[in-house]
Amino acid sequence: MAAAAWSTLGGRLRRALWILLAALAIGAASWAWLALHITYSQGERAGLLQKFSRKGWLCKTYEGELALYVVAGVQPTIWNFSVRDEAVAQQLAAAVGQRVQLRYAEHRGVPTSCFGETPYFVERLNAVGDPYPAQPLTPVPAPAPATRP
Repeated sequence: MAAAAWSTLGGRLRRALWILLAALAIGAASWAWLALHITYSQGERAGLLQKFSRKGWLCKTYEGELALYVVAGVQPTIWNFSVRDEAVAQQLAAAVGQRVQLRYAEHRGVPTSCFGETPYFVERLNAVGDPYPAQPLTPVPAPAPATRP
């Protein structure tokens, strides 16, 4: 009789554990979906796209750095961002070294770095142009030969 009671208790405990695990999995999936689909803020940033790469051991993500210049001659502020869209990632890879304007959405509370290492996800890119446009070289006149008096 005691063995039957223990097996019933064990069956109930296993069932409760499976329900708890299922509830946790559904809760985590819901949290990830909400964090990725509800935008905390949106905006645009402009600067020099100085780095763009695909990173990660298991979860490969696109990550980039934008140098935000406020005043010429002052060290820039670096803004890190992530990209989820493959087409935007290809455009950014082609624009490294150029001034760009990026449209982004901030998603706070994303539960894992498998979606991106930052909360800022770039959605669109406008290339502004090369920060150092090629200018024609002007020849420097040779110095006049020195004459002796």
